[in-house]
Amino acid sequence: MIISQTPLRISFTGGGTDFQDFWSVEDGQVISSAIDKYIHVIIKERFDDLIVLNYTIREIVKSVDDIKHDLIRETMRITGIEKGVEIQTLADIPSEGSGLGSSSSVTVGLLNAFYSYQSEQVSPERLAREACQIEIDILQNPIGKQDQYIAAFGGIKRITFKPDGQVQVDPIRITVDNRRVWGSNLLLFFTNLTRKSSTILKDQKESINDHRDILRKMKNQVPLLNAILENNPPFDAAGNLFHEGWLLKRSLSEKISNTDIDGMYKTALDGGAFGGKISGAGGGGFLMLYVPRENQNRVRQALKNYRELPFLLERDGSKIIFNNRR
Repeated sequence: MIISQTPLRISFTGGGTDFQDFWSVEDGQVISSAIDKYIHVIIKERFDDLIVLNYTIREIVKSVDDIKHDLIRETMRITGIEKGVEIQTLADIPSEGSGLGSSSSVTVGLLNAFYSYQSEQVSPERLAREACQIEIDILQNPIGKQDQYIAAFGGIKRITFKPDGQVQVDPIRITVDNRRVWGSNLLLFFTNLTRKSSTILKDQKESINDHRDILRKMKNQVPLLNAILENNPPFDAAGNLFHEGWLLKRSLSEKISNTDIDGMYKTALDGGAFGGKISGAGGGGFLMLYVPRENQNRVRQALKNYRELPFLLERDGSKIIFNNRR
């Protein structure tokens, strides 16, 4: 039996510049962090040759080609596993529509588990690159590349996407204590809305050339946030940066926010939040807020009708936490 653990993520700034339509012309750049909410993948050898899958539904098939779960099917193809396995995926939060990069974490976690099952250890770079190949090239999902890389590498990273297809992953140079302080000023609340991110992302992808100036302004926030994080706290200037980023992101598509989310965000600001951003594609999922600790009880009270997701920043990327392959 093999068990992989792969973190979900929050993205701080630069989202949208990780789409090929942007980085094929000029560098894209983001700052993201893994969090301590995970996708677990369990793979166990079977006595027979069947393939048994357990996720939100149960599949029992004889051939990889018959698998309905597209991420499991394509990761089995790329890693060469053909039969005689039982696979289960477990998520700390509902994976559909969270905006925390769950589909990419599933893909990275599957790859890591399948390679370990075959006694092959692969690098985070390879896990991320092959996850992008599966999700973007093979399945043609309208997504960028940051989720796969932060899931594989973990930590707080500045990730640069170059026109030649290369991806550069640089750690933010922040002390352990400052990382704790930074993370303690971030709150996540569920908007009570889920959505199909593909619809919103497809709309954003198709309009990238029309919104290149806006995306460039979002990318230009990356070095500013980098400098804030690498200096000593307080980190309150990041709240204003998030608010500016919120306004920029909302202008990319009318589907990113709505009356409910706008009202929730205003309520948070009135309660003492300095700024925030909608997770992932927008339209629902989680709202991340920068709130100084002295204001957090007021914000929690103001948002009492929304479920908070307590979290910590995660230093590790995808890893094998149990290996009993004999």
